[in-house]
Amino acid sequence: MNKSMLGIIDATIHNEEMQELTLKRSIAAVPFGGRYRLIDFVLSNMVNSGIQNVAIFPRYQYRSLMDHLGSGKQWDLDRKRDGLFFFPSSENENTGSFQHFKENVDFFGRSNQKYVVIANSFTVSNMNYKLILDRHIQNRCDITHVVKEDETLDMYVLEKDLLVKLFMNHEQTGYRSIMDVVEDITSGYKICNYEYTNYAAVIDSLESYYEHSLELLDPVVWKQVFVKDQPVFTKVKDEPPTSYSKDAYVKNSMIANGAIIEGHVENSIIFRGVKIGKGTVVKNSIVMQKGVIGENCVLDSVILDKDVKVEDGTSLTGKTDSPYLVKKGSVQGALMNS
Repeated sequence: MNKSMLGIIDATIHNEEMQELTLKRSIAAVPFGGRYRLIDFVLSNMVNSGIQNVAIFPRYQYRSLMDHLGSGKQWDLDRKRDGLFFFPSSENENTGSFQHFKENVDFFGRSNQKYVVIANSFTVSNMNYKLILDRHIQNRCDITHVVKEDETLDMYVLEKDLLVKLFMNHEQTGYRSIMDVVEDITSGYKICNYEYTNYAAVIDSLESYYEHSLELLDPVVWKQVFVKDQPVFTKVKDEPPTSYSKDAYVKNSMIANGAIIEGHVENSIIFRGVKIGKGTVVKNSIVMQKGVIGENCVLDSVILDKDVKVEDGTSLTGKTDSPYLVKKGSVQGALMNS
């Protein structure tokens, strides 16, 4: 039986509740977990499930996403046959993913896989799509919808021919996306739910980004996301190991390589190339790439986007349900917050 799968990553969604992190990048390219981007998780799931042909359909602010993915080499998708494909939308407005797929129907025609996995770009999990496909075939479903505790994970399995039929006829049916088909009880298709029981986090707001980022510090969550036999791949950057001064203190935190830690870090996620000065205390916070935090600062419940500079003696405090965000490339000084 032909169980080959084509991977489709729908990166067309623009969530207003994420706009503070997506002003200059798509949701798919938002940094997560110290060294990854959100798209790394679903893309790695596809590769680990034996998928060798993946198409990404972005719509907004996709330059950084293209830079991150490159030729797909880090995911073993730089192939002469099949591989990684990128199809930016020609539309400025969100007309739905089906219209986007229709604009690139030739790609589907050239693909020889029988089945399709459609997934969003902002769900963090370590999922084996082979198991979902097996259930899909066993139950003779038209569309299998992946859910967790009855909430959608916006992931679907179906035959490629059915998907092509759906998006080619979307103007007549009114369906804008696969979700519209699943939600239409009069569609006539057999819709099956697949209940995913391991860890899965949908990142759809600043608050959920903060909450689910810090959940990685829980060993139970960590072991379900980062599985030895199903690694999460990402763009490789050659940086030295992190340097810790004799006065540095780190507790229950993730520290990526290339950082310099001279202060106190607790219950936090520190990305690559971050510098934390002497006498500084960072708690319950996320500091993205190349952030520089001066000496004698206090940061609690804070998200620093990439390339942020915090000057000496600055205090920044948010709340666990409302983290304080500092935008990419900006400077925070003690006088600004006094």
